[in-house]
Formats: sequence, structure tokens, C-alpha cells
Amino acid sequence: MEYLHSLFDTKISEPTAVTVGKFDGVHRGHTLLTTDIISKKQQGLKSCLITFTNSPRIALEKDNSPCLITNKERMFMLDDGGLDYLIECPFDERLMQTDAESFIRFLVENINMKYMISGSDFTFGYKGAGNVQLLTELSSKLGFEYKVIEKIQQNNRDISSTYIREELKEGHIDVVNDMLGYEYFVWGEVVHGAHLGHTIGIPTINIMPEKIKLVPKFGVYVTTIDFDGRIYHGVTNVGTKPSVSDKNIVGIETHILDYNGDLYGRYVKVTFKSFLRPEMKFESIEQLKEQMNADKITAKAYFNKQI
Repeated sequence: MEYLHSLFDTKISEPTAVTVGKFDGVHRGHTLLTTDIISKKQQGLKSCLITFTNSPRIALEKDNSPCLITNKERMFMLDDGGLDYLIECPFDERLMQTDAESFIRFLVENINMKYMISGSDFTFGYKGAGNVQLLTELSSKLGFEYKVIEKIQQNNRDISSTYIREELKEGHIDVVNDMLGYEYFVWGEVVHGAHLGHTIGIPTINIMPEKIKLVPKFGVYVTTIDFDGRIYHGVTNVGTKPSVSDKNIVGIETHILDYNGDLYGRYVKVTFKSFLRPEMKFESIEQLKEQMNADKITAKAYFNKQI
């Protein structure tokens, strides 16, 4: 996959199949779009996904709520999927001021777009004036094929990044994972914590998520931890660790079952499998240790059932 970080400075000579959007979460609906443009290789088209470094939701609606995935995580996910081009550009004033027809004309003339696919609710161009009806008209006018797909539904509601964010905030990780089509994860560098886990015989690793990353509801989860090409089982606390700190700093702390190595400075992927319990404040370190040991037993039982 070739990664490009500017749209208006990009020129592609090969004919392309294009889809455009923020792709927050890269959920099942998004996967329909990416799978479709990748399949156009059989017709001699290069697949091209155009996305944004910042969320249109934040730029247009001034909604600063976190996203399901970071830009790095999105690139990590898409890099394995078979895309030819990933164009990641800022959703800036120039893009926002570009009228709908000029935007599509640019894709035809500079990205050599021969095919485009979008969801039925896709809007684009200045003040969102462009829609699927205009795209249908422009496809005939500018000479490209256009396809529109309907949204996938779950529980009689369209699967969307908004819906998934709502469920993640409630800790409904099973529902989230089903809508995503994969298991929700956080990818990051292992940093030093308070080292309390080592002193009580339950060593942990700490990841500080980016501010833009939406973490699940505060609580304890059954997780897997991926590093060095291997997957380990674990128990993860998401939250502020009120039993040992009053700094109110959100972190992700994981005890890896049957592992006691040094991972400081390494990057790991923590994947959320199942919600165990809410985050709790304990009266003593001994009570905390007892509960952590109980959580380990529950997690091991979960994984034993999966065998």
C-alpha cells in the first residue's frame, strides 16, 4: 500500500476505484466499501481510499468527542487489507470550501477515478451539498462508474461509528465487536507506572492512550495482548485506578497471564474480548490484590471455554 498525505498535491496516472470517508473504526459497513474497490483490480483498477487526518465531525460540528481508532491504528489496519493507495489528508479550509462538483472533477482528473462507491448517506463538498443523487448525475457527465450501497443494520439501527461509540461507552464490548467485524483494540507503547503490580506479585503493563482515542467504559476486561508475533491472554483495567491514585489520569493497565518479561518501550496491541466488572475503589491494597486474583481466575475460565 502506498501512503500519501496530501490530496490536492497528488496525481495518479493509473485508473482507480475510489471511496471517500473518515472511516472511524473501519467497521463492517466500511469493510464493504474497501472490499469492493479492492475487487476492482480484476478490471485493471487500482484501489484508492481517501480519508482525513482530522474528523469532519470535529471540524464542522465542533464535536471534540474521541474517535474509535487513531490515524496510526487505521493505517495499521488498512495496510494489511490489499489497498493500493491510502490518501490521508487534512479536513481543512481548502477542502471545506471546495464545491461538490469541483471535488469530484478533481478526483476524475487528478486521481484518474474510473469507479466510485459510497454509502447511501454520503455527503461531500461545500456545506455538504453533494449527495448520491448528484454523484449519479456526475458519473454520467464526467465518465466514471458509480455504485451506492445501503447501510448494514443491527437491532433495527444502521451500523455507524456513532452507534459503536455509544455502545463502547456503555461497556457493551460484545455488541461493539460484532458491529466492527473484529475485536476492539488499543495499540500503544508500554510506559512505566507505579510498579505496584510487581510489589504484590501481579505485574502489569501500562499503556497511555492518545487523547483522541475512545477507551471502553471504565472497568475490567478479558483481553489478549499481541507482541513479537505471539498472542497472550490477559486481564485489563481501563480507568483511573482510584484505589492507588487520585490524579484522575486515564490509563490501560494489563496483567498478562503466565508472562513476566520486560516490555517497557515496546509497542503492544491490547484487544478487548469481554467485560468482567466496573472499575472499583478498594479500601486496602490487600483487597485490591484479592480482587485481581479473582479476576485472573475468571479470565482463565473464559479462555478455557474458548478451547
